[in-house]
Amino acid sequence: MSITFNMAPEIEESRLPIIALLNEAYACRTNNLKRSIEYAQKALSMSRKLKDTELVAKSLSRISLFSMIMGDYDNALHTATAAIRYYKELNDEKGIADAKYNIAGVYYKTNNFHLGLVNLVDCITIYRKFNDCHNLSRAHKSLGMIYEYFGDEKNAVKTYEDAIAAGQQAGDLNLESNAYNNLSGIYIKRNNIQKAAELIERAINIKRKTGDIRGLAFSLYGRGKVNMARKNYQQAEVDFKAAMDIHLDMGETLGQGMAYHKLGYLYLQMGLLQKAKEVLTKGLDFSTTHNIVMVKYKCCFLFYQLFKLECDPVNALHYLELYHKEKDSVINTQTPKIIENYELITQMATNEKEAQLQKAEIIKKKDIAEQTARVKQDFLSTMSHEIRTPLNAVITIASLLSDKVNNEQKQLVDTLKFSSNNLLLVINDFLDFTKLDAGKAQLELRHADLKKLLGNIKNTYEGLAVEKGNQLVLNIDQEVYDHYELDETKASQIIGNLVTNAIKFTEGGLVTISVKKSGTDGCFDHLLFEVQDNGTGIESQYLENIFDSFFQPQTITTRKQGGTGLGLAIVKKLVELHGSTINVSSQTGKGSVFYFDLKLKRAAAPIKVIEKRLDLLTGKTVLLAEDNMINAMLIRKLLSNWKMNPDHAKNGVEAVEKSKLKLYDFVLMDKHMPEMDGYEASWNIHQNGNMNNKTPIFALTADVTAETKEEHVSLFKSFLHKPIEIDKMQEAFIKCL
Repeated sequence: MSITFNMAPEIEESRLPIIALLNEAYACRTNNLKRSIEYAQKALSMSRKLKDTELVAKSLSRISLFSMIMGDYDNALHTATAAIRYYKELNDEKGIADAKYNIAGVYYKTNNFHLGLVNLVDCITIYRKFNDCHNLSRAHKSLGMIYEYFGDEKNAVKTYEDAIAAGQQAGDLNLESNAYNNLSGIYIKRNNIQKAAELIERAINIKRKTGDIRGLAFSLYGRGKVNMARKNYQQAEVDFKAAMDIHLDMGETLGQGMAYHKLGYLYLQMGLLQKAKEVLTKGLDFSTTHNIVMVKYKCCFLFYQLFKLECDPVNALHYLELYHKEKDSVINTQTPKIIENYELITQMATNEKEAQLQKAEIIKKKDIAEQTARVKQDFLSTMSHEIRTPLNAVITIASLLSDKVNNEQKQLVDTLKFSSNNLLLVINDFLDFTKLDAGKAQLELRHADLKKLLGNIKNTYEGLAVEKGNQLVLNIDQEVYDHYELDETKASQIIGNLVTNAIKFTEGGLVTISVKKSGTDGCFDHLLFEVQDNGTGIESQYLENIFDSFFQPQTITTRKQGGTGLGLAIVKKLVELHGSTINVSSQTGKGSVFYFDLKLKRAAAPIKVIEKRLDLLTGKTVLLAEDNMINAMLIRKLLSNWKMNPDHAKNGVEAVEKSKLKLYDFVLMDKHMPEMDGYEASWNIHQNGNMNNKTPIFALTADVTAETKEEHVSLFKSFLHKPIEIDKMQEAFIKCL
């Protein structure tokens, strides 16, 4: 994109050589990035001698762009920040947007998606204001990549199509073809290989026509993926190596890292394990050096698969833990912020559409709020599935291995179990809070042994207390009944969050869980629950806001005391769901006490017969519909351990076909599957012509929002959530017998 200025005739001559250098630097970025850097640095030197602030800013912004592409992220951020300072002096909005685009590129390439989104939102807003189609195309393509990373294919496709349209409007074939590369990858995931091949060939032809060598490398990489999907492995290898050679020559770090990973995956598919190991080692080293986290954790996962094939459980678990750790580093700190910015982008797109239709004045706030809520719900559904599905595999594998490894390996397994469960707790905190905030949560009351539940909670957190030199005590009034009708999961969340909070802010002290009967009303008891500590206490000015979402007192500055800021907000909403109120009293330096009152119905002790009746499952047939091969393998292993006979269907279409051929005792149906999802497949099985139309179907899902979709609830006997809770699955089967 050429640079133009409105210049006075007397200064135009001295600026023209600099402008020509900057234009040439941008033009040759597609085939010689090193020359682009050289020209931009020369332009910067000349601009400084001329003391031309505008040209200094333009030169710095160009250097930032080229550094970002080459993976010199520190220099890219430094020069972009400097450029923004100059642009602010000049009051140049568009210049600021250009520099922020470079910053966004650095952040999303290093997996800081929160800051990437923030800067992209700013860019897109300004580019729309100036109708800058060239830069809108670039920004939309980057935004599509972030959508795609989080599994939101629908918005990714829409954004890539916007990038293509903007590129066409700008008359830039290279921008148009850049988005074809990404669209092709999505069609491969959808198993539409023909469409993917058409798009990638169109991109390659454009790149060759325009001479965009760097862009050609990404297109060849895309064609390699198409060939791999078609099992044309030799041609795929040629394409990946050709892409890698170009990226190496051009200094394109992200593309080179991607090529290492995909070539390693290709060799793994071909059974060439030694070659795969060599390439993945290079890819892991390269991505670590250049901080390409996305490539790094993908290489770790392939190493896990490789060592599993080599029957090397120690190394397999090591790389599985590394994979989990790298994903944890992205998701753990950024998930709430990602969703916050996701809603901002969605709202911005909504506003743009309203402006085009000239109906903004008649759209009521209520309609906008409802639309935003639906978008949020859909995104939560996708995020829940994408995060919890691999977690299901990790946690279940760890459970299966726990009793089958030696002492040295058991330490690795225990570490894996702790890390994965810790990540699950953080994710559940956020998803549960959102579900509560939307008013979708309901109490699931059933007979429960309250004293046993409280004992289990104490045992769960006792190790955490001891680590901080604390004593954890449980006091239950003798007048408290043994069994009540209670939602055990939500009660555990309330008390568990309060206990965790107390331990967090207490060093070498005492944390006490107390339950007292405060009154009786017929068959109901009023129970007063208290969690007390003698820790640091809470300053009085923070007590009013302590239950607000994402709130943490300013005194919390260390990771040791940090967290999501959602624990007490969840407690407040869960207690309110019970029709009660959470209260707190605290003194700085003396400690805090959180307390609430619950009205619970007394219940007779339930007869625990599940363990004794497991023999009833022997020989029962199960149709398992699950597209994730790892999860399918683990669930089949569980079912086989119970002497059940599972049949596996890889997608909804296959599940429907199998259901027509054999009568099953149970159906386990995954919600998210290719070709036909679990909802549609279940609807088909329920039809009168199907021999399994009366067979109980259990929704097997990592989506915590699934039960809130009323139109689908009737299709399933119940919902079994991933990670698999073994007792609940057993109980669900036995109840149907």
